[in-house]
Amino acid sequence: MLTFLGFAMIATFLVLIMMKKMSPIAALVLIPALFCVFAGQGAHLGDYVIDGVGKLAPTAAMLMFAIVYFGVMIDVGLFDPIVRGILRFCKADPMRVVVGTAVLAAIVSLDGDGSTTFMITVSAMYPLYKRLGLSLVVMTGVAATANGVMNTLPWGGPTARAATALKLDAADIFVPMIPALAAGLLFVFVLAYVLGLKERRRVGVLALPGETEHTEQDAERDAEKDTEKGTERETEGGAKEAPVTEERLVAAVSGAGAGPSSGASVSGSRPAVSSGAAAGPGSATAPQGDADTTPQYAEDGFQGLDPQRPTLRPRLYWFNAGLTLALLTAMIMELLPIPVLFLLGAALALTVNFPHMPEQKARIAAHADNVLNVAGMVFAAAVFTGVLSGTGMVKHMADWLVGAIPEGMGPHMALVTGLLSLPLTYFMSNDGFYFGVLPVLAEAGAAHGVSPLEIARASLVGQALHMSSPLVPAVYVLVGMAKVEFGDHTRFTVKWAALTSLVVLGAGMLFGII
Repeated sequence: MLTFLGFAMIATFLVLIMMKKMSPIAALVLIPALFCVFAGQGAHLGDYVIDGVGKLAPTAAMLMFAIVYFGVMIDVGLFDPIVRGILRFCKADPMRVVVGTAVLAAIVSLDGDGSTTFMITVSAMYPLYKRLGLSLVVMTGVAATANGVMNTLPWGGPTARAATALKLDAADIFVPMIPALAAGLLFVFVLAYVLGLKERRRVGVLALPGETEHTEQDAERDAEKDTEKGTERETEGGAKEAPVTEERLVAAVSGAGAGPSSGASVSGSRPAVSSGAAAGPGSATAPQGDADTTPQYAEDGFQGLDPQRPTLRPRLYWFNAGLTLALLTAMIMELLPIPVLFLLGAALALTVNFPHMPEQKARIAAHADNVLNVAGMVFAAAVFTGVLSGTGMVKHMADWLVGAIPEGMGPHMALVTGLLSLPLTYFMSNDGFYFGVLPVLAEAGAAHGVSPLEIARASLVGQALHMSSPLVPAVYVLVGMAKVEFGDHTRFTVKWAALTSLVVLGAGMLFGII
């Protein structure tokens, strides 16, 4: 009975949010409460919720202060060079933008924390997608999948959990898996390339007026020549036009001085920047006097990388870079709990960069929306996980799946574990899977001569899909900052993330790792 209710609860939740019949936060609270009553345990609902909130409270605290910290770092310009570097690579080509998203997410994922990866990636890439008219679910899907593959790093969480649960060395699990994980990451880059080509066909590439008949390759080559030589070019009417340089692309992305007079347009159809995009210091949208100095991405109100924003602190750049590096190093070395590190980092960043109280209040208020949305989603997810665990649904579901394995599959338990890791890590927390299910799978494998190391390695396969699970708090940071509906993200991402996981599994078997 509990097995059926557990699967029914998860299916009901996913269907309702993908059909947009309920918001994620309402579905995370009301659906498990209803199924708890169906299970005849409504009297214990309060205990289950309090238990779930207690387990997720540190995560909520970490996300709250991480959003404030990285929000401040974005405000003061720490990540502006990343945008310029991406622009050099992308040259306003949608294909390069999508590939750049995957590369950036993979690099930033080295810190081992999904929420910080998504905050940095979205902050850098969101304006590019908006200005070029690219699909934002492509950005969230590619970023989440790349981060999922990189989430298997020993300090990322899953590998450490598998090592602890089976009493193994994390290095013995991770190092042999590197070729398979590299194959998975390569697949993500290829996927980003393919999706980028589709976006390029849909929206075109950035080009100058009078050149809309050029091919995409011609547009790229012309942009390169203009950037390198800095020469002026002429339109059909004979008026001279400034070349498409990196500075002009930065302005187009951030909304600074990128109105119709800038001459940038998308090849073949439409302008890349709307006529009201000007947001330079002399424009009507620039902050004046005591007005709100929150930097804007033109008319959409998204805060971020306007090169003219008054919150920039160029003289403190190396202090902020050093503070961020020290923070990430302390996270990897586990010198203090991650929530404590971000709490201290946020307080120090605010104090040094904005020493006056009104400035600090303004920065906190500027990021309060993201903080409230994400923290609320985490505590709502606590209701879902609390009911799943407290009622025993998750245990009955796991036992049913393990019991359904045919006896003849015993010698292939590593393959079975890899396949099961996809649905189980999507519908369960990593703690529930690695500490509750993995030991059972390892015991079943040992009875047929399968090494616990193989089982542990196979258990990492599902992480690409896990990072888009509704039970992962970081995914709400991703969709929230990108202004994407969670249902839209789920519909787009799940198939590609599952395919990426299968590529990792196939590569592991091909290389003899699993």
